[in-house]
Amino acid sequence: MKKISYIAMVLGSSLLLPACQDQLDLQPISQTVVGGSGTGTAGSTITNAATAEAALAGSYAIFKNGSAEYYVMDYFILGDGQSDNSYAGADNAAWFEVDEYRILSTNAVAARDWQYLYNHVASANSIIANVPKVTDASLSADRKAQIVGEAKFIRARAYFDLVRIYGDVPLVVDELPTITSENVDEIYGQLYPARSTAEEVYAQIIKDLDEAGTAVPKTGPNKMTATPGAVYTLATKVYATRKDWAKVKENADKVIALGYTLMPNFEDLWDGKHENSAEAIFELNFEDWATGGNWGSSMFYGTDWKKFNTPSNDLIKAYDDEKDVVRKASTIFTANVTGKWSDKYWALTRFPFAYKMRNTDASQNIIMYRLADVLLLKAEALNETGDLAGARTLVNRIRTRAKLPATTAGDQAAMRLAIEKERRLELAFEGQRWYDLVRTGRVVRVMEAAKDGSGNSLNYKLTDTRLLWPVPQGEIDKNTNLKQNNGY
Repeated sequence: MKKISYIAMVLGSSLLLPACQDQLDLQPISQTVVGGSGTGTAGSTITNAATAEAALAGSYAIFKNGSAEYYVMDYFILGDGQSDNSYAGADNAAWFEVDEYRILSTNAVAARDWQYLYNHVASANSIIANVPKVTDASLSADRKAQIVGEAKFIRARAYFDLVRIYGDVPLVVDELPTITSENVDEIYGQLYPARSTAEEVYAQIIKDLDEAGTAVPKTGPNKMTATPGAVYTLATKVYATRKDWAKVKENADKVIALGYTLMPNFEDLWDGKHENSAEAIFELNFEDWATGGNWGSSMFYGTDWKKFNTPSNDLIKAYDDEKDVVRKASTIFTANVTGKWSDKYWALTRFPFAYKMRNTDASQNIIMYRLADVLLLKAEALNETGDLAGARTLVNRIRTRAKLPATTAGDQAAMRLAIEKERRLELAFEGQRWYDLVRTGRVVRVMEAAKDGSGNSLNYKLTDTRLLWPVPQGEIDKNTNLKQNNGY
């Protein structure tokens, strides 16, 4: 009866969690993922063409509303603030834990990002399970396939972040049946799933992308549509993480063949005048507060206390050492903030801000995937498979736009470091650096070498057991099948 009583309590609790608020939450992970209430599945509302389209629109809207804290803010601090590119900044104790590699299993950011990403999985699962069942004649078979393909891209994208952040995670791809006292024992494992291995999660990601690539629409009203370019870009990134270089080249070539081109000026990507550009592959489109505004800009490039993701001394030195004036000017803005706050890293007369998101009226788009990223991943694959000349050609395309001379890397080892540096300077504050360092096995060495503005070691205490975040303690407390990551 203890199990049934607890389930009953779960079924009566709310699924809605306001952002930035701590609450008692008793849902099992799969119940949150599935989105059910205990009396049916979330997808039961998908019954015709209109509700199918509404469900897909709602899943896209999660990028801007339902999980906005992750997609407009946490994603970027995790990818850059956790690396040598920036300091967490501001006054948030949970981010200080992340920044200094002393994160706890009770960390509030780790808890909320787990929920936000599984929220996105839930929306995709609902679409994938129910749209094929719609019999409305106005929803064609081709459009059904497109909708399901778009949802599979969204699900794959969410799981890719989950597995990179937490490692082994519950892999939930189905909706739950109606939960009753009679079937609780039978479906208990679905309600409270154990963690699947990272290999199993990656296999599902790849399966989703394989199926999505030929199904998604070729174009959309803007770049916030899962098109083949977005699918193949995500596949390129997944295979680079898996070090399957043949697949990296294959998928990068598919992206390149679709006709994306580098913008002639690096600044064009960030000035707000060239949104949904020829270089952008997947881009979150924002208009105003009413439709889900981009408030992340205010957190990175804001006023008063808002100074998250503060550029590091190490990153600025990297730009200066390379004489990379063009990309530095578009990536970092310096201001005199004397009297507004204190800071242990920077003089207040020349305080730096992350600058790629700079429009604080909520309308600035966020480029999630772009061609330069794909070209550099292809360069990496070419270098790893012995094509040094091909890798050099691609790296130099990126450097030419930045008005820099050709790379001097003369062998495979030197080219590895050249590509790593190029990705850092090109993609800073786009949420990439941490993942690049982890997948190449360089993160501990690089963070040990990070320096402050006086050339002194920052003494980061990073070890291999801290490359993954902990499974949130709150999830373990309500699901005894979940096991904690080593080191926590």
